[in-house]
Amino acid sequence: MTTQELTYLFVGLSFALYIGIAIWSRATSTKEFYVAGGHVPPVLNGMATAADWMSAASFISMAGIIAFMGYDGSVYLMGWTGGYVLLALLLAPYLRKFGQFTVPDFVGERYYSRWARLVVVVCLLIVSFTYVAGQMRGVGIVFSRFLEVDINTGVLIGMTIVFFYAVLGGMKGITYTQIAQYCVLIFAYLVPAIFISILLTGNPIPQLGLGSMLIDGTGLSVLAKLDHVLVELGFHEYTMGTKSKMDVFAITAALMIGTAGLPHVIVRFFTVPKVSDARRSAGWALVFIAILYTTAPAVGAFARLNFVDTVHNIQYQATPSWFKNWEAIGLIAWKDKNGDGAVQYHNGDALEGGKPHYAEGRGEHGERILHNIATASANEVYVDRDIMVLANPEISNLPGWVIALVAAGGLAAALSTAAGLLLVISTSISHDLLKKTLVSTLSEKQELLSARVAAAFAVVVAGFFGIYPLAFVAQVVAFAFGLAAASIFPALFLGIFMKAMNREGAIAGMLTGMIFTFSYIVYFKLMQPTANIPANWLFGISPEGIGFIGMILNFAVALTVVRFTNPPPAHIIAMVSNIRIPVGVVKE
Repeated sequence: MTTQELTYLFVGLSFALYIGIAIWSRATSTKEFYVAGGHVPPVLNGMATAADWMSAASFISMAGIIAFMGYDGSVYLMGWTGGYVLLALLLAPYLRKFGQFTVPDFVGERYYSRWARLVVVVCLLIVSFTYVAGQMRGVGIVFSRFLEVDINTGVLIGMTIVFFYAVLGGMKGITYTQIAQYCVLIFAYLVPAIFISILLTGNPIPQLGLGSMLIDGTGLSVLAKLDHVLVELGFHEYTMGTKSKMDVFAITAALMIGTAGLPHVIVRFFTVPKVSDARRSAGWALVFIAILYTTAPAVGAFARLNFVDTVHNIQYQATPSWFKNWEAIGLIAWKDKNGDGAVQYHNGDALEGGKPHYAEGRGEHGERILHNIATASANEVYVDRDIMVLANPEISNLPGWVIALVAAGGLAAALSTAAGLLLVISTSISHDLLKKTLVSTLSEKQELLSARVAAAFAVVVAGFFGIYPLAFVAQVVAFAFGLAAASIFPALFLGIFMKAMNREGAIAGMLTGMIFTFSYIVYFKLMQPTANIPANWLFGISPEGIGFIGMILNFAVALTVVRFTNPPPAHIIAMVSNIRIPVGVVKE
């Protein structure tokens, strides 16, 4: 079978599996739709959480970011894994003991206010829509290459698939679908990584291959050769960072704290039977996540090294088929600036405006004609960072079935998180906004219907943002983490650990953190993208890390307001005490 036929087969079988599970586990009540009935075992819930967590950003984009950022890309690894420690220790067991369906349920009850519930719903929707945009973009990229359609069509196909099993199955269907998706995505990630590690270093363990000697006779390790080659091409050393310490710290903190405040991750801990199972779920999730996250640095390094070896100073007509395949859908571009017919890959922008703008026809060497050439730069190659993991098996000439497997894995990663986010969005609208705030007379049947309608609406909005993305997938996701860190996490943390925190303080803090962080991101990414340089950033902190400052502002405003407003009622203080005391412990 050809690679294309294998891709159709693997993707088709995986989709059939997901849809079959959705039909088998169709939700029949609001409890099954929202929290899978609360009966998911910790190990399975940990696996579903890992799939929910390891989105298109983890599978598709993270290794690509590491491949091009080198040492600086470690902020994503540290932040995204460290957040689970915070979640397991500070939030998960307490929120599970509270015993409700959603994060706004906790905020609304803890802060005894419909307005507090409404504010956190708005924050949650902004975070979730930002996050899901990255997932739909990832789906579009996978479909565009492997099913040979344009990215926009790929996004529409992904919307249809997610709509079917998220709207039909709810959390129950999504949970068991995500277990299957984890198995698919982790196998699809590890197989090519092991293959490539053996080809480059002879070591079958990618994590060890990253530090091993290459078998090409140079006598250099993978990282040493990357440093040497990239410096020759005008880049900084791969193992040396260029970001300031402040920005690295802020991004890592924003990603870590944002992880502990993400609603689609928190809701997973409402699906287990007992409070103790919430911590066990977090532990298992860390184990399952670590399998991919410890492999990603090796995948990124292998991809960058293979990319340079197969592209730089190669005659365009002799470039491998994978280069032309990705060029055909606009995710790689080349312009022969010096007229030598060879592809020159150097440091610098190949294109003005960041993305290729193609004209009709082909150039004299067969390349696609570009409108927006950056003539001042010697670099002739534009490459979208999000393609590196997907293109890596092709670059390394791996068998067709491995390429097809990676396509299925990329889709599993993107769709698993997209489904979880869409469920959170639909739940926030139907349960928290309608049932608990605006229309309290809704019956369970009407609430379930409104949840499915809200999910359908969310799919459409997510698709729009997938077609018109703000940045690379991992960067878009980082913005969502910053927004969650600045708005949701402080309200949850103070609600659990500060009995005196009242509704006025929580509302003021959430609004301050969200407005500040959202405005900062919009200004530098949409309003003034040309000003998005370190010299213009507040304290030298990039939009990806500004959520850390937003969180500090949230805490500062909340703690200030609470000093000048009335304390919470006695029954709220008693509720907080009950949440924080483990079952079976007797107060003296």
